[in-house]
Amino acid sequence: MTVGNYCDDCREDALLSAEPLPTMDRSTLRERVLQALRSAITSGAYRPGDHLGEVELAGRLGVSRGTVREALRHLQQEGLVQVGMRGMLRVNSLSAEEIQGLFRVRAAIEGLAVTEIISGPGRKKAVTALRKAVKSLADADDDFAARVEADLGFHLKLCELSGNTMLVESWRHLEGRIRVTIMNRGPEGAPSMMTPARHSPIIDAIDNGDLDKALEVVHEHMTAAADHFSGAADS
Repeated sequence: MTVGNYCDDCREDALLSAEPLPTMDRSTLRERVLQALRSAITSGAYRPGDHLGEVELAGRLGVSRGTVREALRHLQQEGLVQVGMRGMLRVNSLSAEEIQGLFRVRAAIEGLAVTEIISGPGRKKAVTALRKAVKSLADADDDFAARVEADLGFHLKLCELSGNTMLVESWRHLEGRIRVTIMNRGPEGAPSMMTPARHSPIIDAIDNGDLDKALEVVHEHMTAAADHFSGAADS
């Protein structure tokens, strides 16, 4: 299946990957259901605006409605699910304003990451790791799903190389909404933002130890992405 073909079979496959569920204790079961639903949303199996019915999901996963309800409540807190008309839960669709805010926060987080990398003793090793990560973007070629993973992998690696676990945790907290934003644009619109050429200047600035340039490039990178994806939300 190519990304963008959101059929019932794809949703079924995404959720069935969590089985067997009923044999686990309650806390593990709840986490597995949460993981399955989160993955189904962030992979695009469920699209923004799609209804998430407790009965249907419980039946597919072979768990109680209460377990599904707990997972959906958690996904609301993550910003992946929202309450729609008549109280029905739907996959969240970020507004243009929310997307702009999302990427401003990313610019702040990843700006801090490059600051800590440049000021730290492991800058050269970080550059090597980032060049390896950006190569994955080139290797992804026209595979949209692989390119999304390579793109997000690069930015996560950037944060991890800062050595600041709280920074990484903050980025991870945004990851679900980042993925929903990308998947909502789809394979036709997103790849232009996910090329080695758009990421290499960040590495070059770090390699040169030029903090001002690194912060400038990160800011420009996030501003361009915000404008790109928020434009789709407006249309």
